[in-house]
Amino acid sequence: MKSAAALGIAIAVVVFPLRVATHAAQKPANQECLACHGDSGLTKEVAGKPFSLYVSPAKFRDSIHGSMFSCVDCHADVKTAMHESTPAKVACSRCHAEEQAAYDRSLHGRAVQSGNSAAATCTDCHGSPHELLPASDPRSKVSHAKIPSTCGSCHGQKFVMEPSGLTAQPFLSYQESVHGRAVQAGVQKAAVCTDCHGAHEVMGASDSKSPIFKFNVPGTCGKCHAEVQQQFTSSIHGQAVARGDWQAPVCTDCHGIHAIKSRHDPNSSVSALNLANSTCARCHESVRLSEEFGMENRRATTYLASYHGLASRLGSQVVANCASCHGAHNILPSSDPRSTINHANLIVTCGHCHPGVTERFVAAKVHVDGGFASDKGSVAMRWIRRFYIILIVVVIGGMLLHNFVIWRSAALAAYRRNRPQVLRMTVNQRWQHWVLLVSFTMLALTGFALKYPESGFAALLGMSERMRGIVHRVAGTVLIVAGIYHLFYLGLLREGRRMLSDMAPKREDGAGAWRNLRYHLGLDPVKPQFGRFSYAEKIEYWALIWGTIIMALTGIMLWAKIFVANLLPRWWLDAATAVHLYEAVLATLAILVWHLYQVFFDPHVFPMNWAWWDGRMDTDRFREAHALDPEQTTGDISSAGKEPNNE
Repeated sequence: MKSAAALGIAIAVVVFPLRVATHAAQKPANQECLACHGDSGLTKEVAGKPFSLYVSPAKFRDSIHGSMFSCVDCHADVKTAMHESTPAKVACSRCHAEEQAAYDRSLHGRAVQSGNSAAATCTDCHGSPHELLPASDPRSKVSHAKIPSTCGSCHGQKFVMEPSGLTAQPFLSYQESVHGRAVQAGVQKAAVCTDCHGAHEVMGASDSKSPIFKFNVPGTCGKCHAEVQQQFTSSIHGQAVARGDWQAPVCTDCHGIHAIKSRHDPNSSVSALNLANSTCARCHESVRLSEEFGMENRRATTYLASYHGLASRLGSQVVANCASCHGAHNILPSSDPRSTINHANLIVTCGHCHPGVTERFVAAKVHVDGGFASDKGSVAMRWIRRFYIILIVVVIGGMLLHNFVIWRSAALAAYRRNRPQVLRMTVNQRWQHWVLLVSFTMLALTGFALKYPESGFAALLGMSERMRGIVHRVAGTVLIVAGIYHLFYLGLLREGRRMLSDMAPKREDGAGAWRNLRYHLGLDPVKPQFGRFSYAEKIEYWALIWGTIIMALTGIMLWAKIFVANLLPRWWLDAATAVHLYEAVLATLAILVWHLYQVFFDPHVFPMNWAWWDGRMDTDRFREAHALDPEQTTGDISSAGKEPNNE
C-alpha cells in the first residue's frame, strides 16, 4: 500500500510540472487574441482616437486568413496571450514567396526599396490582412470589378503620381475607354489593369519581360482577342514585329493605350475618318518609311484626294476607308494571294460596296498620285493638271489684264475730268496714310508668313524665316513711330486738332447709322446727312487707333520676350501671342471688308476714291456725302480746297 502511494506521489510530482509546462508552452488561440484586439476586449477607440490594433472578429472570421490560419501562424513571435513587446511586422513572403519575389522585381517593389513611401505595398492593393478576401469575392479589393478603383486610389491621384514624375492621365483615360466603361457596366471579361500590366510583377514598358513591352503587346491583347491576334500575327505588320522591327505597328500604335475607344466613336483613332487622317498616315504618309522599305508614301494624301476621301471628309458613314479595302488586322501586301487587294480578290473587295463590278472597274488605280507615280492614271492626271494650270493662268490672266485696261481708262478719265474739287486730305495726312499703308501691308504679309510658313504668304514673299522676321520688326517699328507722330499731330497742329474734334464720336452717329441702313433698305425715304466724317469713317479711324495700340504693346512684349518673362508670369507671353495673332486677323479683315469698300467698291466713288492719291474729292460728291460739314453749311466750299495754315 505504502509503496503504491509513494509511486502515485512520485508520478504526480513528475507529471504535474510537465503538464503545467506544456500548457505554458501552448500558443494562444484566436479567442485569446481577440479578447484584447476584438470587440469584447479593448474598445475600438482609445482616448477618443481609433485603436489601430483593433481587429473585427466577424471580418477576420470571413477573411481568407481567418478561415485557414490562426493569429499566431502569422504573428509567430507571439508566444503568450499577454505579450509585453510589440510583435514584429508580419512578412507575407512566409506563405507567398513567389508573389513576394515577383513584387520585389516590380516597379512597385523597386520603388519601396529605394525609399519611396508612396509606392504600393501588399496591403495597399489587397487590404488589411485581417480582412483580406479572395479575388473571387466581389467585395475584395482585387476582384475584377474593383481592380480599376484599387489601382486608381494611387494612379488616379495627381498628388501621389506627380512627385514620382508620373501622371494620373492614364487612369483617367482608362475610365473613359471602351474597357473602362465595360467594367463599369459589369462586364466580367473586360480588361482591367492587371490583365495588361500583370498583378505582382508590374514592369515598365521598356523591360523586355513586361507584358506591355512593344513586342509583347500582341500576345497581351491576344489573351482576350485571340482571333484578332491570330490575324495580326500572319499580317504584314505582325510578320515585321516578329522580325523585331521597331517601326512596325502593334495594337497600341493604332488603337491607343489607355484611351482605347470603339471604332464607331468619332474620337477613336480607328474611326473611319481618323484612319486616313492620322492613324495610318503616321506611317504611310512618311517619306522615311518609303526610303527605308521601298514602300509608296503619300497613301493618306492620295486617298483623301480621291472620291472616297472627299466623301469621308464630308461625313459619309458608308464610304470606303483604309480598312475597308486593306483589312484591319489581316493586312497583307498586294502580292500575297490572301490579300484583299490582290488583283484576283479585287472584284470581291470592291463588290462589298459596288455590286456588279467587273475586271474593267477594278483595273483602275485607287491611290492616283499625279505628282510622282508612273501608272497611266497618274500620268494622265499629271498632264491634265499641267494643261489646266497653263490654261487658267492664260485665261484668267488675260481677263484680269483686259479688265484692268478698261478700269484704268475709266479711272484716268474720271480723274482728268475738269470738275470743281474739294481738298479732302492734306499733304501731311496723305504722307501719314502712305506710311500706314506700306507698313501695315508688310506687317500683314510677313506676320502671316511667320505664323503659317507653308502658306501662300511665305511663297509670295520668297524670304527666309530670318529675313521675314527682320522685315516684320522694321515695319512694326515704322508703324509705332507713325502712331507716335500722329499723336503729336493731333495735339500740336491746328488741322490735327480740328480732325480730332471732327472725329470725336457723337450721339447722333448711332441714329445716323440706323437711318442710313433704313434708307438703303427702302424703309426711309429721306437720306441721312453727315458732317465732315460719317459714322463709318469714325468707326474705321478709332478701330485703327485701338488696333495700333494693341498690336504695338503685344508686339513689343514678344520682341522683348526674355525681359517680359523675367518681369511677368510666363503665361503673359502666351496671352500676348494669342492677342497679337487674332488682332492681326481682325485688322486685316476689317481693311479688306470695310476700308477697301469705301475706297474702291462703293458705287458712289467708282472706279475709285482718288483722295488717297491727290487728296481731292468732287464737290458734288462732297456736298452729297458731307452736307453737315461746317464749310458746306457756310457755303465756303472754296476754302475747303486750300491747304490749311497750321500756324
